[in-house]
Amino acid sequence: MKKTSWAMLILLLSLSLVVSACGKKEEPKQEAKKSVSYTVQHAMGSTEIKGDPKRVVVLTNEGTEAILAMGIKPVGAVQSWTGKPWYKHIEKDMKDAKVVGTESEVNLEAIAALKPDLIIGNKMRQEKVYEQLNAIAPTVFSETLRGDWKENFNFYAKALNKEAEGKKVMDTYESRIKELQGKLGDKLNQKVSIVRFMGGDVRIYHKDSFSGVILEEIGFKRPESQDKPDFAEKGVTKERVPAMDGDILFYFTYDEGDGKGKQVQDEWIKDPLFQNLQVVKNKQVFEVSDTIWNTAGGVKAANLFLDDIEKYFLKK
Repeated sequence: MKKTSWAMLILLLSLSLVVSACGKKEEPKQEAKKSVSYTVQHAMGSTEIKGDPKRVVVLTNEGTEAILAMGIKPVGAVQSWTGKPWYKHIEKDMKDAKVVGTESEVNLEAIAALKPDLIIGNKMRQEKVYEQLNAIAPTVFSETLRGDWKENFNFYAKALNKEAEGKKVMDTYESRIKELQGKLGDKLNQKVSIVRFMGGDVRIYHKDSFSGVILEEIGFKRPESQDKPDFAEKGVTKERVPAMDGDILFYFTYDEGDGKGKQVQDEWIKDPLFQNLQVVKNKQVFEVSDTIWNTAGGVKAANLFLDDIEKYFLKK
């Protein structure tokens, strides 16, 4: 082969290698995925939470409803105040969730066995066992349990790093409130009375109760004796029956299965003093669910409460 041919061949091979090298792209280096870390300020201080919580234990009834509404099923929760073991309106959602005691007495061993990565509790209920809980997993506490359930809901959304999901839930609820206000119109001028019967107590509920907060948010009036910023009048005696009067009265009964709550309810409803109320004479007295109007205290119950408002004011 001629020298010129060899030279040409070497040149072609060199060019081929250069083109090949240029065409070969270097694979970008993938950065290691960083886990989310955030700090939550709460009733007992501040807690750092690493990663999105997957195994959540919740220690209040209203807290259970909140995290369910945001798409998280807890691995464990305190038993509902009534139900076996959950309220009927959440029992399907709580399938396979483990009971970890009650709000008043949590089971630390049961909680530890679930190996949670976040525990959500409440200072009013579980302050004495906070340190034990925090030793099991990062633990955050809401401050109190009263009427303003939305304050706790927004706190739980932050604790779960689910604020966007929480906002959607709240936006839907508040849209329902606005829609109801438009439909109710002049009916909002009615004074709504709220009474609760229990085995050892009778209460007249004021504005800082679960039902009181929602009624005020909708825009209903309250009887003068109930138009107060506190929780309730407890230990009501028969002399206070006139304070139960209103344009419409809703009552609910907490019964632990022993029939004592129902017994108190029947005694008071049949009493001549109660029967003499103008609201009774006008046949504007209705029994509603204690779970929905008071005990559950969460976002799912709040929406069912609005269903009741539609039922009694718009579909009668």
